[in-house]
Amino acid sequence: MKWLLSAAFAWALAVGAGPAALAQVPAPPPADPGPPLSGYPRKALRAPTPAELRTATYVRDVIYGHRDGMALTYDVFRPVKKANGALVVNMVSAGWRSQWAPPEERQARYQALIDKGFTVVALYHSSAPRFQVPDAVSDVRLGLRHIKLHAAEYGADPARIGVWGASAGGHLALVAGMMADDGDPAAANPLERSGNRIAAVVAYFPPTDLVALMQGRPRFGPVDFDEKLRPSVSPLFSVDARDPPTLILHGDADRGVPPAQSEVMKAALDKAGVENRLVMFPGADHDFYVKGDPAKTDAYATEAMAAMVAWFEDHLRKSRRSAGS
Repeated sequence: MKWLLSAAFAWALAVGAGPAALAQVPAPPPADPGPPLSGYPRKALRAPTPAELRTATYVRDVIYGHRDGMALTYDVFRPVKKANGALVVNMVSAGWRSQWAPPEERQARYQALIDKGFTVVALYHSSAPRFQVPDAVSDVRLGLRHIKLHAAEYGADPARIGVWGASAGGHLALVAGMMADDGDPAAANPLERSGNRIAAVVAYFPPTDLVALMQGRPRFGPVDFDEKLRPSVSPLFSVDARDPPTLILHGDADRGVPPAQSEVMKAALDKAGVENRLVMFPGADHDFYVKGDPAKTDAYATEAMAAMVAWFEDHLRKSRRSAGS
């Protein structure tokens, strides 16, 4: 009987404590969803809200060229209010695969820029596995010429254009910055006669030297091209004093693209006297991923996006004459 009374008393205490007693049981850790797409924070990978969709209008499927009879396109996201006159081009590329999506599905990835008044362009290139890195390099350089020529139509200053991308997209963002030129007056394609210099670059965990990166790695898909072309598509070897201010963000435990790829790029930019900054995230693998710690992963991705937006605010708010017209 005493045992029954004691058990009943203990049960009454637990029930009386209610949520407080239950709160003492540790909650299971959140499930690890794995690496985020291209280092985006979770909130940027969801569908945009109806309110967010009202903050931008679109110019859809702008054709800037053709490859093998297929159109090369980009989409424009124009802020409805407080446009600041600057434009940021996102290199849509993962593994040099450029996957199109309707602007309505992609907008949340750009909302942090749109909210600050930036016009955003999602630039697509000819995609792996059918096409290789040199094709993507040629496409995005052509696309930047078209965007500069038509920037005013999108409410933007052609001298205030920045470029941003992650991984393969980061490589192509650096290509846009380091391999820019003033155009070739003798080019057969009228678009090639226009310059494609830009005013700022942000690159997440980018390949910068394909000669070193591909040593010992198999050739397949986008990297299955003549080894002799690797230096020509490596932005590291095109650095000069005219290059735009560049921000690079990388995880110091990245196994896909070693941090050394960003470190040698910083050294080259420093040597050329180009304004730049390299941010390393401790313990982060590719895509800013920290295995088993989704909160840290998302914190890094959120910090990276804030740094990207701030870099463009600092370097695109005022017209930079070095970017040309």
